[in-house]
Amino acid sequence: MHEKGTGASFLWGPFLKKLAAIAIPVAFQNLLTTTASMVDTMMVAPLGELSVGALGLCAQFSSLMFSGYWGFFGGGMLFISQYWGSGEEDGVERSYGMTWMCMMTVAVIFGCLAIFAPGLVMNIYTDKTAIQEIGISYLRIVGFAYIMQVFSMAMSCLLRSTERVRIPMIASIVSVLTNLGLNWVFIYGHLGVPAMGIRGAAIATTCAAAVNMLTIYLLAWKSGYPYLFRIRGHFRWNRGQLKNFLTKCFPILCNEILVGIGNMLINITLGRQPEYVISAVAVFRTLEGLIIGFFAGFSSAASVLVGKCVGAGELRTAYERAKRLVYLCSGVILAANLILFAVHRPILTRMSLSGLSYEAGVWMLLIYGVVSVIRMGNWIQNDTYRAAGDAVYGTVLEIVFMYVLMLPCVLVSGFVLHLPYWAIFLCCYVDEPIRYILMQIHLYSGKWVKPITESGKAALPEFLSGRKRKGRH
Repeated sequence: MHEKGTGASFLWGPFLKKLAAIAIPVAFQNLLTTTASMVDTMMVAPLGELSVGALGLCAQFSSLMFSGYWGFFGGGMLFISQYWGSGEEDGVERSYGMTWMCMMTVAVIFGCLAIFAPGLVMNIYTDKTAIQEIGISYLRIVGFAYIMQVFSMAMSCLLRSTERVRIPMIASIVSVLTNLGLNWVFIYGHLGVPAMGIRGAAIATTCAAAVNMLTIYLLAWKSGYPYLFRIRGHFRWNRGQLKNFLTKCFPILCNEILVGIGNMLINITLGRQPEYVISAVAVFRTLEGLIIGFFAGFSSAASVLVGKCVGAGELRTAYERAKRLVYLCSGVILAANLILFAVHRPILTRMSLSGLSYEAGVWMLLIYGVVSVIRMGNWIQNDTYRAAGDAVYGTVLEIVFMYVLMLPCVLVSGFVLHLPYWAIFLCCYVDEPIRYILMQIHLYSGKWVKPITESGKAALPEFLSGRKRKGRH
C-alpha cells in the first residue's frame, strides 16, 4: 500500500517498519523510565501528600537539568544521524565525543547543586518549609545519580542515532527492576535494612542509575558495537568542528534552557498554590511523563529517519517522511491520552490523591488530553526540523511565544488576578495552537532541509528547485 507524494509513490510498508523498529524500543525504554518515576511516587505516597509534593518538585529540578543537556542531545542526533546516513564513521565518532563532553558538563553542574546546595534549590520551587525539608534530604543523595543518568543518555544518543535501540531498552528494563526492588527495601525497611522514607527512594534511584549505565556499556561491548569504544576518535576534532557543532547546538540549547526556565517559573507559580494542588501537579507531571515518554520514541524515530535521509542526499524522501510523521504521531498521542483518561481513577487514587487533590488531578488530565495533541504536533515538527539541519525556526517560535504570550498569562493569572488553579494551568498551553499553524506553513515550504554532509548538500539545489516549481503550481 502506498500514497502518492510529489509526483512519486510513497511506500507505507517499509516506512512503517522502519518507524516501528526505532520508535517501539525507544518508546518502551522511555515508558520504563517514566514508570520508575511513577513507581517512586506510588511507593512514597503512603508517607503522605507532603512527601509526594516534595518528590514532584525535585523531579522539576531534574527536568531543568534535562533542558540543559537536551540541546546537546538534539545536536548530537542531528550530526550523528546525518553522518550515519552518509557512511562517515569519523563524523559519527567525533560527533559523539563532542556530545558526551557537553552533556557531562551540564550533569556535573546540576549534580553539585543538588548535593551541595539543596536548600537553595528547594527554596526556589516552594515556600512550604515542610516540603523543603523533605526535598533537601532527597536531593543530597539523588544528585549522585544525575551524572550517571546523563552519561547513559549520551550513550543512548549515539545508539539511537545509529539505529541500535535495543541496548538502551534492555538496560532500562534492568534499571527499572532494580529501582523497584530497592525502593521496597530502602523506603519501608526490609531484609534487615532500616526504613529510610524518601531518602530510601533517592538511594534506590542512584543505584538504578549505576546499573543502567553499566548495563548499556557491557551490552554494547558484548555485541561488538564499535563507535562507543573508539575513545581516540571521540576527541579527534578541531576547533572549527567544535564551533560548527556548537553553532548547530546553540539554538537548540537556547530553546531548551529558556523553555526550562519558563517551565520553572510555571512550577514556581503552581508551587505557591494550596498544598493539595502541589500534590496534584506532582502526580500529573508523572502521568504526563508517560505520554511524553511514549511520544519521545516516535520523536527519536523521526529524527533518525529524516536525518539519515538528509545526510544521504535523499531529500525528497526526507520531506515525504516528515509530513506523514507529524500526523501519524499526533494520532498516536490522541489514542494514548484516551487510554490514560479511561483508567485515571485507580491511578490517581493509588498515587494518594483524594478529595480536592483528586479533583485537581482530573481537571489537569482533561485539559492536557485536549491540548497535548497540538503540543506534540509542534514537538515532532521541531525535532524533524532539527534533524534536517534547521535548529532555528522552531526555537525562535517556541521562545518568543513562551515569553511574550504564555508566561505573562501564567504569571498574571497566578500572582495578580489570583485565578483558580485550572485557569492558571490552562494558560500554560495558550500559545500552542498559534505555533502549530506557523509550524505547518514551514513544514510544507521545505525550507527546513539544511544538510551538513557533502551528499546532502549536493542534492539540495535540485530539491529546492522542485519545491519552487511545486509552489508555483
